Amino acid sequence: MNNTYKTVRAWRIKEGTREEVADPVTVESPLTLYFNDSEIVTLLCTMEYPDELAVGFLCSEGFLKSRDDIKSVAVDSEAAAVRVTSRKSAMIAEQTFLKRYITTGCGKGTSFYHLSDAVLRPIDTEFRIGSGQLLDLMTEAQRMSELFKTTGGVHSSAVCSEGKILYFREDVGRHNSVDKLIGRCFLEGIDMGDKVLLTTGRISSEILIKAAKMGVPVLASRSAPTELAVRHAQELGVTIAGFVRNKRMNIYTYPERITII
Repeated sequence: MNNTYKTVRAWRIKEGTREEVADPVTVESPLTLYFNDSEIVTLLCTMEYPDELAVGFLCSEGFLKSRDDIKSVAVDSEAAAVRVTSRKSAMIAEQTFLKRYITTGCGKGTSFYHLSDAVLRPIDTEFRIGSGQLLDLMTEAQRMSELFKTTGGVHSSAVCSEGKILYFREDVGRHNSVDKLIGRCFLEGIDMGDKVLLTTGRISSEILIKAAKMGVPVLASRSAPTELAVRHAQELGVTIAGFVRNKRMNIYTYPERITII
């Protein structure tokens, strides 16, 4: 049985008529993350790649700094939990995370809000990508979004090299789809300095800082950025491209990285 969506009864009104239909909707499930036996957070997510989501979330929140920090990652499907065991204590990260969670715990994510929390260096790279290549990558990512085609109820994100999608992930939460990619790239030890991060969701300051923490020079979306994301991107050396669709895009920061090709 597919655990990413279920069929529910709905009533469709079209052209003045009403009919009962079976409609597929995305399954949203709780996943609890444990770090060294401490319960950290319960995320509402699409239950695919839970190990990547757990590792990516812990990277984003400062619990993990390198692959050597991880001793094991265990997925408990019955308990809907992921247990990450680390060689290092994370007392400071836990305290910082809990403080942030209390102040932003309204279901909108728990990532760094202040740049001083993230302790990031501006990205300095000679990486360039053609505008045509970026549009083609976004089109290809849309083709890959099978769960969205079925339900219309998920966001998708992708890590790309100059002309190829390396990893693609979907989730009910745009933060989760990005964290899954962070987790995969972290586990694989992939250098992100010459990669592009695509997303279908709004580019918020939280998504921007996740990308900056990965070292991604170009962040692109079919949707819009927020003013705070643009401001942080300018400070952190990240190129933001929004509304990447229909043979057009808006570039908000560091436009020299996207060439006219």
